[in-house]
Amino acid sequence: MKVKVETLPDYRIAFMRRVGPYGSANIEVMERLKKWAEERNLLQSAILLAIPQDNPETTLPDNCRFDACIVISNDYGEDDSVFEGKISGGKYLIFQVKHTAEDIQKAYSYLFPFLQSNGFQMDDKPIIEKYMGDRVSHPFCEICVPVKG
Repeated sequence: MKVKVETLPDYRIAFMRRVGPYGSANIEVMERLKKWAEERNLLQSAILLAIPQDNPETTLPDNCRFDACIVISNDYGEDDSVFEGKISGGKYLIFQVKHTAEDIQKAYSYLFPFLQSNGFQMDDKPIIEKYMGDRVSHPFCEICVPVKG
């Protein structure tokens, strides 16, 4: 697994939220967002973000929030069929991971010990899973962990 430090920009996003246990239902909300984006010709060169908003070890599964997001330009108009928001950029540890459920799960168990053993301290922002393109031409995703400093 490749790891690097990168400064991410601020992103304007359109998103759909699901509340409930993390798992396969998160894929369904991402598929709905992709369909919405495709209908508006936003999917071609899109940056898609998956953001688990809560730690399932400290939040009841039924209360866990998951946001499926797409980065939109500042001149994109408003659309009542999705939520809109901003993600603050900053310093992130970027873990490049094969885009499979098994590899992503392994990465999450690896990244917290990696932070501690390498002297990084997590910033008070959510972890972001970043996807670009399709799984055939881009078989990897990036798990972006906000760090202080």
